[in-house]
Amino acid sequence: MEIILKEDVTNLGHKDDLVKVKPGYGRNYLIPQGFAILATSSARKVHAENQKQRAHKLEKMRLEAVAVAEKLEGVKLTIGAKASSTGKIFGSVNNIQIAEALEKEGFSIERKNIVIKDAVKEVGSYTATVKLHREVKVNIDFEVVAE
Repeated sequence: MEIILKEDVTNLGHKDDLVKVKPGYGRNYLIPQGFAILATSSARKVHAENQKQRAHKLEKMRLEAVAVAEKLEGVKLTIGAKASSTGKIFGSVNNIQIAEALEKEGFSIERKNIVIKDAVKEVGSYTATVKLHREVKVNIDFEVVAE
């Protein structure tokens, strides 16, 4: 079953992608939730026309994301957390705290666009990935210190 995505769906595709999914997943979840529409011949024609019209806007958005990525390259964050004397953090550092630290630096980035690979449960230096655009990703170094 082929569908056209109306929104970004994690591990499936981005908005306006034409993807193949199993029929049950499409009929029972994606279409009823409003994440996708069935890729009929008329829907494909409308989709192609919309893609032509949006190409310029998408390129502008990508260039803006590249500009923000260049500014983020040199940023090093310091995040304070309560920790024991051995350096183990009470709780963990998550993407919400990184988003707040970036906000203090002057960057407005949604927390859902920040990915931390491993759980941060000790004091030290780590790296997070920020997805600014479907083609633009930046690695940000951050250090967790004891308060």
